[in-house]
Amino acid sequence: MLFRKFVDNREEDSFATQMRRRRFQFFLGLLDTVPRPISILDVGGTANFWQRMGFVEHDARITLLNIDPTPLPSAHFRAVIGDATDMRQFPDQVFDVVFSNSVIEHVGDFEQQRRMANEVQRVGRRYFLQTPNYYFPIEPHFLFPGFQWLPRDLRVALIQHLSLGWVKQIPDKARAQHRVDTTRLLRKSELKTLFPRANWYEEKFLGLTKSFVVYDGWS
Repeated sequence: MLFRKFVDNREEDSFATQMRRRRFQFFLGLLDTVPRPISILDVGGTANFWQRMGFVEHDARITLLNIDPTPLPSAHFRAVIGDATDMRQFPDQVFDVVFSNSVIEHVGDFEQQRRMANEVQRVGRRYFLQTPNYYFPIEPHFLFPGFQWLPRDLRVALIQHLSLGWVKQIPDKARAQHRVDTTRLLRKSELKTLFPRANWYEEKFLGLTKSFVVYDGWS
């Protein structure tokens, strides 16, 4: 199916998976500069992601922070239940690397996103964070042209009546509102405010910036 070949990151040969692998190779290049052993905090991630990316370093310990339990395939992973906007269970600079892939756009409004950004920079000596671009014309969750630019009430009404992209129809208005309110794409200017010292890596499609990676602390 053409749709899956393009956007489905569960498909090994899809464009989305190829882009994710290129991004991860860039991350690995940065990771090569870090002395071993390495402690990594993946905010909102899964062990399946690391396995699919072929990450098999035995001198890396990966902590997965999620609001719900997540399966652990080996002793190289540990799971922690927590909130990306309030990681008070971790001391300052306790992790060598904080990694996060397509999470900050789901934590709430800009103030909640600021809290997550502050926590990422607090608990890690380095960070690597990816998020979609607000101005890319195809919204990546609902796969609807310009969905993020529509008035909130119209976005709510659309997902009350239709299944869009990865989001199944949500007839209940309160739940639909929550889904809309917890999918907030970021502008580059906002990311610069949240991560003022960051370096930038921009992922392009047809000359347009599809998503941003911000990273800092790497030698």
